[in-house]
Amino acid sequence: MPNTLLQIQPPKNNTPTIIHCHCSLCRKKSGTAFATNGFVNTSDFTITKGQERLSEYSFKAGRTRYFCRCCGSPVYSSNNDDKSRIRIRLGIFDTDITEQVLSHNFVTSKANWEQLETSLPCYEKHELGR
Repeated sequence: MPNTLLQIQPPKNNTPTIIHCHCSLCRKKSGTAFATNGFVNTSDFTITKGQERLSEYSFKAGRTRYFCRCCGSPVYSSNNDDKSRIRIRLGIFDTDITEQVLSHNFVTSKANWEQLETSLPCYEKHELGR
């Protein structure tokens, strides 16, 4: 069983919006072809264990990324342009996620070596409704 350093209370009032983001920032911050992000309401987000293990970094004013101090994993980020939601990097979870991915975003920024074969909707920017 993995050594749990951080516990997050699942959102109670909304279903997360889950997307695969291919923008250059997500690719560079995750070190992968794309990042799988879950957006949840800030009011529904609670860290129940391990807050002291988080470190933060602001690469741009108003945008803060939170990382695990023990392993360096990106955990979540906040953006002052949209204080109502936070973005969680879903790869950090050891438990199953039952919600499904809605789309691939910023596909025109995808890595040139990535072969994108999908039945999901693909968008040049954000998913519809954002």
